Amino acid sequence: MNLPFIRQLFSLAALLTLILAVPAGAQEPGKSVLPTTCHASSEQSRTFEEMTAPAMWSCEAEGFRTDQPVGWLRFDAAYWQAEPTPRFFFSRIARFESIAFAAVDDDGTMRTATFAENEATTFAGGPVFRLPLPELRPDTAVLLVRIDRPHSVPLLAEARLAADPLSPHWSMTQMMVLAMVIGMLLLPLLFDLGFFAVLRERFVALHAVMVVAMICYVLFAGGLISLVVSLPVAVVAIAGPLAWAVGCGTSALFLAKFLEVDAQSKQMHILTKAVGIWTIIVPGFFALQLHATQTFDDWLYFYTFMPTIAVISAALVEAVLRGSRSARFVTVAWIPLILASIERLWRGLGVYVGPPELDLLLFVATGFEVTIISLAIADRFFAIRRERDEAVENAEELSRLSERDSLTGLMNRRAITARFPELIAKGFDTFALVDLDRFKEVNDVHGHQAGDAALVASAEALRVRGGRDSIPVRLGGEEFVVLLRGPDAINRVEALRRAIPLHVARKIPGLEKPLTASMGVVEMPRSATGGMTFEDFYARADTLLYDAKKAGRNRMNYERMKIFSEAPAPRSGRRNRAA
Repeated sequence: MNLPFIRQLFSLAALLTLILAVPAGAQEPGKSVLPTTCHASSEQSRTFEEMTAPAMWSCEAEGFRTDQPVGWLRFDAAYWQAEPTPRFFFSRIARFESIAFAAVDDDGTMRTATFAENEATTFAGGPVFRLPLPELRPDTAVLLVRIDRPHSVPLLAEARLAADPLSPHWSMTQMMVLAMVIGMLLLPLLFDLGFFAVLRERFVALHAVMVVAMICYVLFAGGLISLVVSLPVAVVAIAGPLAWAVGCGTSALFLAKFLEVDAQSKQMHILTKAVGIWTIIVPGFFALQLHATQTFDDWLYFYTFMPTIAVISAALVEAVLRGSRSARFVTVAWIPLILASIERLWRGLGVYVGPPELDLLLFVATGFEVTIISLAIADRFFAIRRERDEAVENAEELSRLSERDSLTGLMNRRAITARFPELIAKGFDTFALVDLDRFKEVNDVHGHQAGDAALVASAEALRVRGGRDSIPVRLGGEEFVVLLRGPDAINRVEALRRAIPLHVARKIPGLEKPLTASMGVVEMPRSATGGMTFEDFYARADTLLYDAKKAGRNRMNYERMKIFSEAPAPRSGRRNRAA
């Protein structure tokens, strides 16, 4: 069980080595990408002509805004004069309504092109899309880009121009990292399915949902889905953030179920579940990037994750302080993920602009988290199985104790009543009801301790002398039952009756009188026992016992029965054997 996890940890180390080997922003040889120069934002009514004024622009590498209906980008000719002339516009996949380009020449001539969201091309080169540019000529002074309804800061901050239609894709090494992360996520998913088949715990199902959400996030946010199928920008743009919201919300629900019962206070348990539902619903709604919510859904998507991060962090701290073993596993798994999520949140809010390769940290942290949590689930699986095995053993022991007389160790009435049909089927067709004669006098004269000792001695006599083909039972008080099978049952049960006073006398010296026993015995051919219950046998044996007591005690009354169709009554087949 542990070997696959060890292999996964080595894989993680290899992934980190690959990431460190590829500097942020590095491109493959022969592919030149030009950075964004300046940016601005405006109301819907602003035109290209109005945006030619230099005062309208900010050329800092931060401050990109999506809280206005239109985002603007400006690329000056100086940035591509020493490079092949750009022919394509690339940017991070996110929702937008339309993108318009204006190539402005030195003499003021303007060539424009406008594209709707569904005209953008996604391709297997990372989470990016591509649009063709209007012709850029030697005398073109500037390229203006108007993005209507931009829903993401990276859509503006990571926009690039290039001559090669495949230029801005992530390096092959980085795409391999994402593919390896997907492979790492699939194995824990298989473990979850296997664990759930054995251990029907809800936290296993929640972790499986979380893993599926993380797989979808890596596929869509990392752009790997484009290796399989070409999807519209809107689908890819929504699926990634939505999968992340579902995965994070499910993580909180998983935490509430996974931690031990005493690892959380009642208030924290409720808060953890509430923040899980919050994360699925609220950030999940803003992940849809509706054009009606464009001016605020980007920053609200990130801000609404803050309560989730705060509550989960507080829940882990509380659980660790309470000594939770499961919380220690989860803390190790989630610290890298929480830190990577905060970094991505800052970039998403435009606090700073970093290279898109930083997203690999989040993807690798996701693979690390799922691996460690799977290890934690395996640990919890074995712990729960041990607990359940112990519970089953305890239940079986309690069941055994509930079926045994606490004083003598013999089977009690509850047990014999339940097993009686089975014993009848196995041939125990002789029923002997035993009652100790004048037992009350032993208690009155010698005390209850002596009385208990007499009961124990009588039980030993019945158990030791009875052999394998007899089952002694204590019904209560001084009353016993012995079930017998095999030949010569009447003589054997009479020998048991005679053994009682001898065994008691040896065990309890000093009794004034011998402690004798009376019996009522019913013997029935197996062919006639069908349908008879313990109570049926008991009623007939009790009548015979009463007659034995009435005849002077210290004797056995027995009856061989052929059928069971009459109420107990004196019959010609009844015999009496006295001491």
